[in-house]
Amino acid sequence: MARSNRISMPSSGAGITRYFEDYKSKIEFQPGHIIIITIIVILLIGLLHIYGLNILNIL
Repeated sequence: MARSNRISMPSSGAGITRYFEDYKSKIEFQPGHIIIITIIVILLIGLLHIYGLNILNIL
């Protein structure tokens, strides 16, 4: 006689999340804007490392 202790697998779509593509955000950024903002933040951090102590009169 055959054994009846089979392992049942979950259905194939159990872990897939559907995202609706008809939703439009009110805020949209172009990739170029993100690159420019990133460069500005990097430069600002660099300038603060160089001149920050003098600006804040700590030394």
